[in-house]
Order: sequence, then C-alpha cells, then structure tokens
Amino acid sequence: MKQKILGALREYKTLLSSVPPLCFALFILSVFAMNLLANKSLDIPLDWLALDCGIIVSWVAFLCMDVLTKHFGAKAATQISITAIVVNLAVCLIMFVASEIPGTWGAFFDFGQAANDSLDQTIRGSWYVVLGSTAAFVISAFVNNFTNLWVGKAFSKNPDGFAAYACRTYVSTAIGQFVDNLVFALIVSHFFFGWTIVQCLTCAATGMIAELVVEAVFSGIGYKICLNWKERGVGKAYFDFKKTAENGDKI
Repeated sequence: MKQKILGALREYKTLLSSVPPLCFALFILSVFAMNLLANKSLDIPLDWLALDCGIIVSWVAFLCMDVLTKHFGAKAATQISITAIVVNLAVCLIMFVASEIPGTWGAFFDFGQAANDSLDQTIRGSWYVVLGSTAAFVISAFVNNFTNLWVGKAFSKNPDGFAAYACRTYVSTAIGQFVDNLVFALIVSHFFFGWTIVQCLTCAATGMIAELVVEAVFSGIGYKICLNWKERGVGKAYFDFKKTAENGDKI
C-alpha cells in the first residue's frame, strides 16, 4: 500500500512537471476568474435565460480540460482539475483575509464607503457560493474528462483527426457544462435563492448552449494545440513513467 501511494505521488509530480506552464496557468486563472465573475449577472431581455459573467472565461477552463484529456488522458486531466480547484480555494481564502483587513480601496475616493464595503463583500464571497462552485466544478470536470475519453474511443480509425476532436469536445463540453450549471443551481440557487427545479434545469440548459457555442468557436485552437504537443513530444517524461510503472506491475 505504501509503495502504491508513493508511486501515485511520483506520477502526480511527474504530471505536474510535464504539463506546459502556459496551459496550466491559463487553466487555474480561468477557474478562479469564472468563480469571481459569477458574482455579476448578465442583463438579458429574456426571462427564461439566466447567465452570469463567468461565461466570459468558463469556456477556457473546459477547453483546457479537453486538450489535457486528449493528450494526457482523462485521469491526468481530472488530477489537474482538482489541483486547479485547490489553488482556487487557497486564493479564495487569501481574498477573504484581504477583505477582513481594515483598509481603503481606490474606489473609496471616488464613490465613498459604500464602494469600499461592496468591494470587500465581492472579493470575500459567500461560503455557499464557494461550496457550490467547488462541488459543481469537481463533478463536471470528472464528467467532462471521462465523457471526452469515451467518445474518443469511437474514432479508432482516425483518433487524431479534427472530426474526432470536435465530436469528443462538443459532446463532453455540452454534458459537462450542463452538469456544472445544474449542480451549482441546485446547491446555491435552489436552496438559497428559492429557484424552482424547473428554473434550475432551464438555467443549466441555456447556459450550456451559450457556453458550448463560445467554446465551439475556439475549438480549432484546441485542436492545433493537441497536434503541436504531439509533434513536440510534450509529456514524454509522464508517459515514460506510466509505461515503466505498468511494465513493473506486470512483472
């Protein structure tokens, strides 16, 4: 058991060092940004459509997960996703501490104490929002990554073609985004804001469509990144480690 734990830790460390830093940084930043921006709702002249500003960057997180799943596998992508949410929680804690420290924001000099209090409240966040967003992202990441993997298995003849990438990305993103929106709506909006189940389902569906359209526009970028990583042999140390571990288990 001890050897398995140590082996898993070494594999995880190798994975962290194998993921391109820019992708890792964008992923973590997008996870934090979409949770922060979720505090602001979008004013849309449609009663049945409820969206927040998190949609501006949420597609980046799912695009990163799709690229990571395609190149490193669903397990590795899920581990990176959990790492991102842990970092997000750590930053949320830092933001909470900052909001509790007596001081004055720059906006105070233009808008007074009300602006100062509002900014403190915004970066502090609410415990149930943090709980809801964390649970929603962890569950949706697992669903997105493994759905992406399973859909990809249907393209055994040309797994690296754009058709395969697009299909696995669109299907997994649609399901993953729906789950993300629904879990958050059920935990936060239903219990704390009084939304009905129908409203939660409607919000999840409409949000899924909007976010899927945005990511579909940039899917070509994700596909090119996957091709580039494969050509450059990105993650070789991680793949070699896994192969050595698998051969060791067989022996």
